[in-house]
Amino acid sequence: MEECKVESLIYYSKLTLDAEHIVKKSKEEIQAKLDEYTAQGYRLISTTSTNFGLAIYIYLFFEK
Repeated sequence: MEECKVESLIYYSKLTLDAEHIVKKSKEEIQAKLDEYTAQGYRLISTTSTNFGLAIYIYLFFEK
């Protein structure tokens, strides 16, 4: 039977001239999560995201 895990990450938008500030901020953290789960034998099977107000929610789905 497959073992599944969900990791959720939240990033908040802010007033800035840099339209990619969330991408720049989240890139390292998302890569760290990918490395962490890969080291445990999981593989990324899906992702999704949603926004609510000034927050962006990113969900990473892993299975082993």
